[in-house]
Amino acid sequence: MKTYIQNGDVITVPAPAGGIASGEGTIIGNIFGIAAFAAAVGDPVELATIGVYQLPKATTAVLSVGARVAWDNTAKNINVPGTGRFPVGIATEAAGNGITSVAVRLDGIATAAA
Repeated sequence: MKTYIQNGDVITVPAPAGGIASGEGTIIGNIFGIAAFAAAVGDPVELATIGVYQLPKATTAVLSVGARVAWDNTAKNINVPGTGRFPVGIATEAAGNGITSVAVRLDGIATAAA
C-alpha cells in the first residue's frame, strides 16, 4: 500500500516539555505512550502505545485485575479513573494500597482527561 506509514504500536513524536526518560509514561496531545529511550524537549522520541508495561501507581489506589486505569499526568502515575486523569488501559494484576507499581495493558487509543 502506498499510503501505509507504520503499524502504530510505536509512534515517533517530539518529546514533551522537560524531556522524557526511557520507560516514562507521558501524554502528548491525546496520545499516551511509554518512551522507548530518553529524549530532550522537542527531540524525536518513540512512544509505545500498545503492550503491557509495569508503571508507577498512586500508592493509595486499589486496583483489581481487569480494572480500568487512568494516567495522572501531574503525578506521573497510574490511578483509578477520575477528574483530570487520562484513561489509558486496564490493570493486568491486582495492586492494593501501599503498592507503588502495577502492570497495565495500554489501549492504544486516543485519550482525554475526564
